[in-house]
Amino acid sequence: MCTAITYKTKDHYFGRNLDLEYSYKETVTITPRNYTFRFRQVQDLERHYAMIGMAFVVNDQPLYYDATNEKGMSMAGLHFPDNADYKSCAEGKDNVASFEFISWILGQCATVDEAKALLERMNLVNIAFSEELPPAPLHWLIADRDKSVTVECVGEGLKVYDNPVGVLTNNPPFEFQMFHLNNYMNISREEPENRFFDKLELKKYSRGMGLIGLPGDLSSQSRFVRAVFTKSNSISGDSEPESVSQFFHILGSVEMQRGCVHLGNGEYDITRYSSCCNTDRGIYYYRTYENSQITAVDMHRENLEEKVLVSYPLAAEQAIYRQNG
Repeated sequence: MCTAITYKTKDHYFGRNLDLEYSYKETVTITPRNYTFRFRQVQDLERHYAMIGMAFVVNDQPLYYDATNEKGMSMAGLHFPDNADYKSCAEGKDNVASFEFISWILGQCATVDEAKALLERMNLVNIAFSEELPPAPLHWLIADRDKSVTVECVGEGLKVYDNPVGVLTNNPPFEFQMFHLNNYMNISREEPENRFFDKLELKKYSRGMGLIGLPGDLSSQSRFVRAVFTKSNSISGDSEPESVSQFFHILGSVEMQRGCVHLGNGEYDITRYSSCCNTDRGIYYYRTYENSQITAVDMHRENLEEKVLVSYPLAAEQAIYRQNG
């Protein structure tokens, strides 16, 4: 289970929670412009936009979970079980495997509109990366500074939805997630008024009572509602520390704590990492479940004309600042 969001102050930000019971030893990975992306069915990209994000690198190939390219375009794949339906290869189409999708889009597109144009001729195909890594059921949030879309490959075909809230979780399909927001139109950050019965003197006894009814469980639909509300009501300063801090607070409203979602056999769903990328500056911030300190990797401090990947293992051990020594 996962949550992805966009956020804008002076700069634009994109990131996500990755909620999973295990790790693939993912790393913050920078793909420079001259690294060759080798695809299974479509033409290789020998030169492309540089990008930074979280990836599982296998045989020198970055399998991105989420990433941002040097033009500020961002993309994240989120678990979409029982709904994702990848297709067979089709003649006259760009046949792209799900594990290639982020690299293929971000390598070529500077805007959401450019991505939409590519999607018109794309076919998401049912090809495994390897025998050990079958296709993961996913749907995707794609965003630039000004707009977002959700992409889902379902039984009826490839669906591209405008995403006015800049939020995505997991099931159900996006159009049902958006419709479900209708159930919460009375939720407010303001103090409530007595609309229950005007003959009763009902009193406010706590702050935050306008939010009574906002779902607090960890299901994907409830996380979607809560993330949309928190993001849309979020207020922060425009500075980088204020913006990044607020972004992680928004993601914190929907994070998974170990022990709350039991998957059986002693396994629990946890927020393995949270990320926040300043898409204007190419700075990728993250924190992990075991290390709440924010760590940053700046793609522009690397040589983006190189041909080899640059990967940074996650700083996973809790860092504690001891103020009095």
